[in-house]
This record gives sequence, structure tokens and C-alpha cells, in this order.
Amino acid sequence: MTPTFDFEAAGKRVIDIEANATLALKEKICSGFTHACELILACKGRVIVSGMGKSGHIGKKIAATLASTGTPSFFVHPGEASHGDLGMITEDDIVIGISNSGKTEELTSILPLIKRKGVPLISMTGDKTSPLAQLADAQLDVSVDQEACSLGLAPTSSTTVTLVMGDALAVALLEAKGFTSDDFALSHPGGSLGRRLLLLVETIMHTGENIPLVSASATIKDALLEMSGKGLGMTGIVDEAGTLVGVYTDGDLRRTLDQELEITSTKITKVMSTRCKVIGAKTLAVEALNLMEDNSITALIVVDNNNLPIGALSMHDLLKAGVV
Repeated sequence: MTPTFDFEAAGKRVIDIEANATLALKEKICSGFTHACELILACKGRVIVSGMGKSGHIGKKIAATLASTGTPSFFVHPGEASHGDLGMITEDDIVIGISNSGKTEELTSILPLIKRKGVPLISMTGDKTSPLAQLADAQLDVSVDQEACSLGLAPTSSTTVTLVMGDALAVALLEAKGFTSDDFALSHPGGSLGRRLLLLVETIMHTGENIPLVSASATIKDALLEMSGKGLGMTGIVDEAGTLVGVYTDGDLRRTLDQELEITSTKITKVMSTRCKVIGAKTLAVEALNLMEDNSITALIVVDNNNLPIGALSMHDLLKAGVV
């Protein structure tokens, strides 16, 4: 009987090899990385990423990541560049050339023209002595001890560490620029990601008569009826001026039952939570989600600048809106 091939062992071996290669990359984040970041920050134009074959595929992802994190970037195919697309590169731009060998003919053939334009060049290569590395203004070492491919032929570990190096560049630049979640949202308006980042609390909150509220003079029973009627698992408590002074939640109810209080006569102010979490209407819905998760709560009262309730929001509302 023919032995069964151990697919799991093969898969784990690949992951081990690539994980070790990625960890080794930390030691290569040095002055060359800093110089590359400084060159990109000083760039008045765009970051042009170029590479052939698998390096080209990785290059497209790096360009997309840079562009989405505040560094204008796009990919130029080196083969097409020598047939007219080189005109897409201006003197204000900067080029990232990717080649594991550093000798890819389609890429190296356009390097003299890039240098003639006076465009700074950053190399990502596994050979520091290669033509690509020697012509670069900043070198990023993405060499690996071995490919995960058992034949040592298919780009595997080398493409992984190149992708990781690109991510390291993009995130370092993002942090250096002070790029925010609002900035990120502006370049991701579509799909579920856009909903998560652009949707405001005021768009999905309950308003008017649908806000669960009782007065500070109400009893526990009054609060329970309000909670049941509005269906958000909590109610806000307001004073005579309409200012929020506390909330009463399902969790507070469980604690109330433990105290065996008379719900028809005990004032809600005796058992409400006064240090309650609230949120503003102009806040991103994803921030409301984070606030709920961080504090293990499922609903929030929305208040204005004077702490007057203007809305209410539950985890279910976030789920329906596609924020979760």
C-alpha cells in the first residue's frame, strides 16, 4: 500500500521557514530603512513601485498599501516602462525597485533612465551587490536563507519578507505623518470597510420618543417599563433640567434583584449607575463599537455638549448597520 503523503507536515514546514525568514527581517531594519522613509517623506510626487513576475505582484500590493495609508503610490510594470510608461514617472517622484536577484533585465534596463531624471531610487533586493542595490539611494535588504519551496525555485520566503518590508515601510510612514482613522476612511468609502469608518452615530441612533428615558423621581418599576418598551436593555435617567444623571441597565437590574428591593417604591436614583459611558452624535459608529467592547456594555446614551440626551444606540443597531 502506498504511504499517504503528510500534507500537514509539509504545510507546517513552509510556515516555519517563512516565519523564521520574517523574524530575521527585523535585524535588517537599520539605517537603510530610515533613509528610505526619509526619502519618501521628502518626496513631493508619488512613490512608483516596479518589479517583474512575483516581485511585480508583491509590488502591486505594496503600492496599494502605501496609497491607502497616506502615501500616494502606484505600480508601473518595468516591461511597459521601457515602451512608453516611463513617462508616468516625473522628477518629483521616487521609485521602489523590487527584484530578489537585483538583476532582473526589464528592471535594470530602465534604471539609468530613472537616475538620469534625478529620481531617487529605493531597492528591495536579496543581493546587496547587485546592479539594483548598487544604483539605489537607499537599500532594503530582503534576502532569505532559503525559499520555502522544497526545490528552492518558487519565490516563497523571499516574496513574503518583501511584502512584510513593504508593510513596515507603509506603517512607519503612516505613523510619522500622523495619519488618522478619519484620513483612512476618506480613501476607503466603499463596502463594509467604508461603513465601519464613515458611518456616524447620528445616522443610526434612536431619537425622540424612541430614546429610553425616565426622570430622577421615577421608581425602579417605572424604569423597567421604559426599558421593556424601548427594547434597548437600558434607560437613561434625567434631572428636572433634562440633563443625564445616570443610566440603568440589565446588569444593574440583576444587582438590584440581589438586594431584594421593593421595585414599586424604591427610586431609580438609588440603584442607577452614575459613572455611565456616553457618546456624541458626530462620533464615528466604529468608535461607539470600541467603547462598548472596552467596557463590556451593549448600549449607549448619545448626548450633546450640555449632557442632554439626544439619542440612544445599541450593539444591535451597529450589527444592522454592518459596523460589527
